[in-house]
Amino acid sequence: MKALRNKLDQLRKPFEKGQKLEKFAPAFGAFETFLFVPNHTTKKGAHIRDAVDLKRTMVTVIIALLPALLYGIYNTGYQYYIQTGSPFTFLDAFIHGAWKVFPMIIVSYVVGLSIEFGFAVYRGHEVNEGYLVTGLLIPMIMPIDIPLWMVGISTAFAVLIAKEAFGGTGMNILNPALTARAFAFFAYPTYMSGNKVWVSEASTVDGISGETILGNLAAGNEVSYSFMDMFQGAIPGSIAETSALWVGVGALILILTGIGSWRIMVGGILGAALMGLLFNLWGANTLMSFSWINHLVVGGFAFGIVFMATDPVTAAQTNKGKWIYGILVGIFCIIIRVFNPAYPEGVMLAILLMNVFAPTIDHYVVNGNIKKRQKRWAIAQNLKTA
Repeated sequence: MKALRNKLDQLRKPFEKGQKLEKFAPAFGAFETFLFVPNHTTKKGAHIRDAVDLKRTMVTVIIALLPALLYGIYNTGYQYYIQTGSPFTFLDAFIHGAWKVFPMIIVSYVVGLSIEFGFAVYRGHEVNEGYLVTGLLIPMIMPIDIPLWMVGISTAFAVLIAKEAFGGTGMNILNPALTARAFAFFAYPTYMSGNKVWVSEASTVDGISGETILGNLAAGNEVSYSFMDMFQGAIPGSIAETSALWVGVGALILILTGIGSWRIMVGGILGAALMGLLFNLWGANTLMSFSWINHLVVGGFAFGIVFMATDPVTAAQTNKGKWIYGILVGIFCIIIRVFNPAYPEGVMLAILLMNVFAPTIDHYVVNGNIKKRQKRWAIAQNLKTA
C-alpha cells in the first residue's frame, strides 16, 4: 500500500495548483480518495473527527445493497428459465441474470459519473461521492428488459435535474434514483409496465406472461404465490426489489452501522400495515382484499423504505420528523397502490411526495420544540419571581 501511496503522490504533481492539469484536479482527487482516506480536514465551520468520510459511508451502503442485487441477478435468470420451461442450474440462472444486469450497471455509472466529473471540473470542486450509491440503485429498480439507452437517458436526467440543478450531492430535494425511475415511467410507459418487461426476453418469446403480483391484482386477478414466495422474492418484478428477505439483510447492515434510520423504516412499516389493515376491512376490490402483511413484502415497498426513503439528504432530519415522514410514506404507498390502477406500485410516488414535504415536517417539529422550550422557560421565570 505504501508503494501505491508513493505512486499516487507522484501522479498528483501535474494536477497541483499552478500546474498544467490543475483544472482536472477534482477528477484525480476522486480517484485518489476512493483508494485512501483524504489527508485533509475542514478548515472552518462545524466538523467531526471521524475515520469514516462520505465515500466510506457510500461504500457501506453499497455493501448493504449487494445481497438484494446478487439475489436479483439470480432471480432474473430464474424467472427466464421457469417461464421458458428450459432446464437450468443455479449457475445458469446467475450467468443469464449477470449478462442482463451488468450492462445496465455499467451504463448507469458511465453516464452518471461522466456528468458528475464534468460538473466537478467546470465548477472547480471535488467530485460528489453520492453517485456511488445512486449509480447502483438506478439499474436495481428498473425492469430487466428496459433498453440500455433508456437507462442512460434516465440516468442523465436524474443527475442533471435532480442533483446538479440544485448544487450536487447534499443539496437535492428529490431522491435521484427514484427521479430516474419516474422519468422512465412517464417518458417510456410501455417499457415500465405491463406483463412483458419484468421477465428477461419476454417480449421475444411466445407464451411468457411475467406480470407482477400488484399488476395482476390491479387487473382484478388473483395471485397464486405463497407468502414465502413473496418474502423470498422468487417472483417477477424490478431487478433487485423482489426479495424482502435480502432487503432485510441490507436493512440490518444499515441500522447496525448507524447509516440508515430505523425510525423511518419502522414508521414506514407501521404506516403501510395500518393502511393495509383498514383496506382489508373494507375489501371492495382485489387490492383492498390483499392481506396487509403481503403488502409489506411485494413490489418495491421493502426496498424503497430501506434504501431510498432513508436517504439522509432528502428525508426528514429530526427524530420526530423521521417518524412522521416514515409513517406517511407507508400510508401513501398503500393508498396509491389501491386507488391508482394505472400504477399499482405506489412506493416511488409516495417517497418522492414526502421528499418534497420533508423540510416542512422538520420546520414544524423544530418550531414545536422551540415553543415548548419557551413555555418551560416562561414557567421557570414565573416560579423564580413568585
